[in-house]
Amino acid sequence: MLVDMTSGQTLFAKNEDRRFIPASITKVMSAYVAFEMIKSGELDLRQQFTMSPAVATDWYRTGSTMFLEEGEAVEVDLLIKGITSVSANDASAVLAEGAAGSVDQWVNRMNETAASLGMRNSHFGTPNGWPDGGKTFTTARDLELLAKAMISRHPDLYARYFGKEGLRHNGFAQANHDPISGRVDGADGIKTGYTNQAGNGFLGSAAREGARLILVLAAVDDEPTRGNAARQMIEWGFAGYDRQSVFTAGQTIARAQVQNGEASLVGLKTAADVSIAVPIGDTAPRVVSVLYDGPLEAPIRSGERVARLTISGGNMPPANIELYAAEDVAEAGHFTRISNAFESWF
Repeated sequence: MLVDMTSGQTLFAKNEDRRFIPASITKVMSAYVAFEMIKSGELDLRQQFTMSPAVATDWYRTGSTMFLEEGEAVEVDLLIKGITSVSANDASAVLAEGAAGSVDQWVNRMNETAASLGMRNSHFGTPNGWPDGGKTFTTARDLELLAKAMISRHPDLYARYFGKEGLRHNGFAQANHDPISGRVDGADGIKTGYTNQAGNGFLGSAAREGARLILVLAAVDDEPTRGNAARQMIEWGFAGYDRQSVFTAGQTIARAQVQNGEASLVGLKTAADVSIAVPIGDTAPRVVSVLYDGPLEAPIRSGERVARLTISGGNMPPANIELYAAEDVAEAGHFTRISNAFESWF
């Protein structure tokens, strides 16, 4: 699956809603939960957690590791680097127990977060994707939602932790197995996954000239094939389409009706500059539509997501862009409601 994150266009998809085992791609959700906790103040990068005896029993040198020792105090910053750079199972468990009180509570939070993101076909049974008898599963579409949320909500943390070359800790230097970062222009992550049962998977992203692509691969036979497929799909996603600018960030592009508000209309804007991916040579006219469940109900907060813009036509994959309220609309007072009622009669 290949998606243009900027416009919401699906450039390529096959079995995007079919469930599969993500293996270590699971760690992206652990990283996202950590980012959310950092943003809310529940977690600090300078906090230190130790590998408890219980965690050591299950995860000391189990699978991919950053070679933590039982009782070793490690900052959250380093644990996240271990998770994102060298896929450390031990770091995932130490972070989970330290931040949430137990691994089980952390996994519960992962599942609550998945539900809040609309990941309807995903469930997590561990913080790191270790085989768990099928409890952990996801889909390409759900991973695309996760990647989009992480990059858009936490751009600084994403840039800090993903797409790095590797990690050295406790005398062990390890490389990142990401097949595109450092090899594809604009690539900056995200995470590979592999088990015998899952095969080779990859959730990746790359950005060029204001456009960002998100890629999902699953159940690939071997690592070289996964790498070649990832690089070829990213290059095709950029080279096969012209990016046409349609709106600038903050521009009011339409108005929506408001019910029971001090104003009867509210402006709609995009959160960022919007460009669409148009197949090279496709000159067909475009159809632009604004969709919302209307009229919108006051009160409405400026910046609240309230509508969706769609652009389609020709061979272009349909674009779906979220629209936000351009201003506050307060709930109507008693006299305004009476005035609105009279206006509706004539």
